[in-house]
Amino acid sequence: QNQSFLQSPSRTMAAMAPAKTSLSALNGMVPASFVAELAGVFEHAPWVAEATISGRPYLTVAALHDAMIEVMRRAAPETQLALIKGHPELGSRVRRAELTGHSQIEQGELGLDRLGPGEFDRFTRLNEAYRQKFGFPFVICVRRHTRASILRQFEARLGHDADAERATALTEIGLIAR
Repeated sequence: QNQSFLQSPSRTMAAMAPAKTSLSALNGMVPASFVAELAGVFEHAPWVAEATISGRPYLTVAALHDAMIEVMRRAAPETQLALIKGHPELGSRVRRAELTGHSQIEQGELGLDRLGPGEFDRFTRLNEAYRQKFGFPFVICVRRHTRASILRQFEARLGHDADAERATALTEIGLIAR
């Protein structure tokens, strides 16, 4: 269906604005092109796109996304952990070159790349506490939040146990990929 479009994060770095590729074009691509087009949908995890090739043709973008989520959910625990660890810390002063284009845009739109000293210190303390407890960065779909709600989620999720927080991080990755 040509009316359904998927935004391609793989092009975001160069243009800083996602290009659109029709679903019918994705369904018709050779496997290498399909993977190249979708490789950035799940940050630093082209294996998700690779595992969805055999499910083509997808009738809707939602069906393609659902298939990718299923691949992520069925991955081995160590693969899921690597996927979670591939996400940047929020509000840190990492060099912009280390962030994907999508992460730069998402964090920039919420001003997480321009925090004042007090907010920066709070994010730093929460990032450290979170990473110490869970062993991976705090992952949240930034576009669904404000800075204040992210901080509330940070604090609430620090109360989770490891299994619950790993599941929450994967759910958030699915929302980010959408």
